[in-house]
Amino acid sequence: MANKKSAKKRVLQNKKRRVINTARKSAIKTAVKKVVTALHDGKKKEEVQGLFQDVQSQFARAKSKGTIHANKAARKISRLAKQINQSFTKEKSAK
Repeated sequence: MANKKSAKKRVLQNKKRRVINTARKSAIKTAVKKVVTALHDGKKKEEVQGLFQDVQSQFARAKSKGTIHANKAARKISRLAKQINQSFTKEKSAK
């Protein structure tokens, strides 16, 4: 355990940040799963786009707060957007 007052304070701050960061990462994972599930269930494009906007905003917030690295956020958003675009172009070509 820390001995100095400042070190004790940092321990408490770190615990608090860890809880917040874990919750934020969990929310991102849930939002991504909602988008992927909506794609597989064949939801409308507008609904998927709405869910995707939510994912983008959550990634942006996590990136700005330092919870995840900026490049990781960009990579995940890019891959998800690519998956969405492929899903809807396949649908168009099938019709």
